[in-house]
Amino acid sequence: MNQASSPTRHIGACLSTAARVTAALVLASSGTALAQIELTDDAGKVVRLQRPAQRIVSLAPHVTELLFAAGAGEHVVGVVAYSDYPPAARELPQVGSYTQVDLEAVARLRPDLVVGWRSGNRGQHLERLQALGIPIWINEPRSLDDVARSLESLGALAGSSTVANANASAFRQRHAELRARYSEQAPVRTFYQIWNRPLMTINDEHLIADVIRLCGGQNVFGTLPQLAPTIGVEGVLAANPEAIVASGMGEARPEWLDEWKRWPALAATTADNLFFVPPDLLQRHTPRILDGAQQLCAHLETARSRRASAQPAAAGTQER
Repeated sequence: MNQASSPTRHIGACLSTAARVTAALVLASSGTALAQIELTDDAGKVVRLQRPAQRIVSLAPHVTELLFAAGAGEHVVGVVAYSDYPPAARELPQVGSYTQVDLEAVARLRPDLVVGWRSGNRGQHLERLQALGIPIWINEPRSLDDVARSLESLGALAGSSTVANANASAFRQRHAELRARYSEQAPVRTFYQIWNRPLMTINDEHLIADVIRLCGGQNVFGTLPQLAPTIGVEGVLAANPEAIVASGMGEARPEWLDEWKRWPALAATTADNLFFVPPDLLQRHTPRILDGAQQLCAHLETARSRRASAQPAAAGTQER
């Protein structure tokens, strides 16, 4: 499962602000030196901790995964539903879902930090937790670069920067390798389908659009104003994408992807460029998104190869 049990779990609406981390030593009243951490979250709010967080509650499945990747898994004491990666996260106490947080359950865990998801968590839930005096840090990556910065930020918050920074560096290296290999390839007009009913896609501000660009794709709905808009079949037919990439609800290719075969004149249908990437690999803002990117890039390479092989046949038809 992904962020939640409904199609809206796939919407990674983000208001990304580059994380800024500073650490300074201050003297406590006892004269003991403590590390005060100041970090600006993705909502532009400065979060201050007197010491690295030891009891962290995650309010989104992707946040849980990021915390473990940042080396802070041992400090996570509570998660929301569908926090299923890595496997160790499945054993942690749950505090409701990301849309319906059980505030009392969070309070009982006595967290010294809550990591939330602005576009997924309800604002009133975050406000009530903050009113209890619990520090809250908001995570919402908008780009692949933001994923690496998220690791670094969470590592700074949890005192696990050695692991977090190493994993962020490895992420950046792999990102650079994929960019060098694919980003300058011939553009492929691409429609990314989040869901079928309602028919949903993404614009160019979405993190997944950054993956499409990485692979040399061109998002046919990139200029729409909404981050994750609902569209109509007529709009897809008018845009005439060369490739359609779908997600769905799990590891299996969704049956509704093949519904596009009802329109044989559609470029993606004509070339059989109807592709699937598991949603956990593209729709969670975690290091695994590069696994999804690798699959998406390979699919767009397939589309390019089919385009190339079709051209001689088309030319021969015109000559006759």
